[in-house]
This record gives sequence, C-alpha cells and structure tokens, in this order.
Amino acid sequence: MFRIGSTRKSVGSKFLFPIFLTIFLFSSSWGEVFFEVGKHVLDNGLTVLTIEDHSTPAISYQVWYHVGSKNERPGLTGISHFLEHLMFKGSENVKAEEHSKIIQANGGVDNAWTWLDNTTFWENLPSDKLDLAAFLESDRQRSLSISQESFDSEKEVVKEERRWRTDNDLYGAMFEQLQNLLWVAHPYHWEVIGFMSDIEAITLEDVREHYRRYYAPNNATVVISGDFKTEEALNVIHKYYDDMPSQPPPPSVTTVEPEQLGERRADVHKIAQLPSFIVGYHIPEGGHPDIYPLEVAARILFTGQSSHVYQRLIYQDQIATFVDGAALTVEDPGLFYILVGIQSGHTTEEGEKALYEEIDKLKSEPVTEKELQKAKNQLEAEFIFDLESNSDKGEWVGYYETVLGDYSIMFEEPAKYQAVTAEDVVRVCKKYLDKKNRTVVTLIPEAPPEPGT
Repeated sequence: MFRIGSTRKSVGSKFLFPIFLTIFLFSSSWGEVFFEVGKHVLDNGLTVLTIEDHSTPAISYQVWYHVGSKNERPGLTGISHFLEHLMFKGSENVKAEEHSKIIQANGGVDNAWTWLDNTTFWENLPSDKLDLAAFLESDRQRSLSISQESFDSEKEVVKEERRWRTDNDLYGAMFEQLQNLLWVAHPYHWEVIGFMSDIEAITLEDVREHYRRYYAPNNATVVISGDFKTEEALNVIHKYYDDMPSQPPPPSVTTVEPEQLGERRADVHKIAQLPSFIVGYHIPEGGHPDIYPLEVAARILFTGQSSHVYQRLIYQDQIATFVDGAALTVEDPGLFYILVGIQSGHTTEEGEKALYEEIDKLKSEPVTEKELQKAKNQLEAEFIFDLESNSDKGEWVGYYETVLGDYSIMFEEPAKYQAVTAEDVVRVCKKYLDKKNRTVVTLIPEAPPEPGT
C-alpha cells in the first residue's frame, strides 16, 4: 500500500471503556509476524493505541489527527499543512521552536507530515522519556500559542516550500496538474501544499479555527510503540489528556467524484532537458477488494527491472530513462499512476504507445503463476519488513486506524495479497486501466532563457 507524507523539515530524507484487543497472528511465505495492540478510548474521545516491544530501550510516540488537505475548501487550501508548521511555534508551557530542541536534548528525533487524509506528529525517544513526549504533544494540542509575527514569518517559509516542491520542480508541477485534472469535484483536487494565492490569503484566525475544529481529542489518535508497560503508559496519558475537552465532530467530506467519461490531457511547459509524461487512473478507496489485484498489477507492470513496462520501454525499445508509479490508496477513491521519462531522440507518443500496449497485454494475457506469485511475495515481504521498527509499527497502526477506520484490518493484508489470482489482475486492469478513465499530463521541455533576456 502506497502512502506519502510531506515532511515539515528535512531530516537526513480514543476511556468510555477499555478495549484490549487480542493478539493478531498471520502466516506467510516469509514466516510469522505478530504483535499485540491495545486500544483504549478516553472519555473525551481520544483513541490510544499501545504496542509493547521490549527489544530495545526506545519508544515511538505519534499523534494522528484525522485532518488533511481533503478537509479544506477553495480559498483555504494548504491550511492543514500550514498549521502543521505552526504547531512548532510554541504553546502554554513550551516556547516557540523549543519542542524539537527539547526532544533532541533528550536523545530523540521528531518531525511531522501532512497528507490528503491526516496530519501526523512523531517523536522517537529513549524509553524513559514517554512522560516528556506526552507532555509536549498534549501541551501543543490544548494550548497552541501563535503570535502574528510567527504566523507571518512561517507563511513565507510555506510559500518557499511551495515554490521548491511544486512550482520549480518538474515532477511536482506535473503531479499537481494531474491532481487538478483527475479530481474535478473531490478535494483531492488540490495539492497538500495548497495554491499559492490561498497560502497568501490565509489569516491567523483561519488557522486558529482550523486548530479548534480538527485538533480535538475526539479527532485524534495517540500511538505508542516500543519499550514501555501499557498500564504505566495509560497513567501518563490520563495525566496529560483527561482534562482536554472534546469538541463537536468536524464535518465529513461528502463530495463524491463523478465518473470520468473520457480521456483528459494537459501539457506542462517547463525548462527541462527531456520530455516525460504521467498517466493516472481513478481507483477505489483503500481497503476495497480491488485494491489488492491493482497493487499486484502495479508490481508486474512497472516495479523493478523485471517489470513489463521497464523491460519494454527501457531495455527492449530503449525509449525511456526511467519508469515509476504506484497504486495510491487513500481514504476516498484514489489513484493509479505511471510516470515515464523519455530518452533523447524519442517522443512521449512513442512512450505512451508502448505503455498502453503493455497494459493491454495484462488485460488479455493472464500472467503466469510464477510471475504472479513473485509479485505477491514481494508485496507481502515489503509489508512485513515495514513492521520492523517501533516507528514503522506505529505508523502502520496509526494509518489504518485514522485513515481506514480500523487498525486491525492491516493484519489481513498478507492473506489478501496471496488470494489474488491472475484472473483478478485481468479483471481490474480491464475495469480501471481504461482509456475513458485515463488522465495524461505531458512535460514539454523548454530551453532556458538567453542570458540578459
């Protein structure tokens, strides 16, 4: 399952009643993976997920807010990401820019990221610093303090981030055009960073209202993973979060993207040496049964040097410099995309023709059992290897609970991958990788301006 987070800064890359869920165990061709997850809900609606792992004296403390760019509206796009930045600008008991310094002084690292459906803050610390992490996160959740000066200064930082991530980045600009064109009604239409005019227009009061509405305990999940005892951790959580008041549930996103009835195209003209193109298709939401054969199809088509598109476009026809892509699975219907860089002396038309021919083969010629099993094993292995560290476990559990509604379904993933058949791959390719459902963005290279012009 493909997920992306936009980090705030560069780093070297819910108790109405207690519920303690049973051990989840699954078998796979790679052995067995199991860990116990405790789920606890405070009276104010805060969800707490605990994962004990005493193998190393460290913890990962994560706070997941169920708000992302999807929860914005025209005129306020980018406000979720902007607020993420401002969460480091001080609270009642922590001065501006001190949060990260305190974490670092105590042997830890921290960061944050905003995506389409969530905003996440995390600290990785020695295990005896759990109280510190809970204090810091709860303090800024209940008493964020932003001066007009800090707000104005950080707005310039966000605008500059918009420039280097999107405006001045070839593939950032292409992906924004793809989002704008593929989703015409649903708020996935805009990038997480937001439109520049909206960033400029957002006010301090806009941000404060967004904070009050979405950073309530009943819209948040705390995930603690690592070397701790659950009973002691819950005592810490009660100490810092029990008096935090809940808020009315935030409004849900009800807009449903209408069916796409024909191919859509756009060109992006940028200073570049070589052309490229990106192709996107609407696919279902994360957790939908068709997601699993679509991920297998993505693996077979363009993941790795043995993939069909890689072999055809790079080795056989030698018309591409790289091939990339993913099945982007999110809370609402998502995106299957392929990005292709074109070799000098060739055209995007050649690349598209070869790409669509390889997709059509998957629609008419079921893959061999050997190739199918290889793709499924690779997906399963990646999933399992992604659960090695405290932070990785916390991130997967937090993602499934916050975005997909139930962390426990993550333990069903390996079996769902293994249940995919060659016929399933043919079926989903026919259903979703169809010309009427296709959106194409082409990068048209432009020469840099002459000196002095």
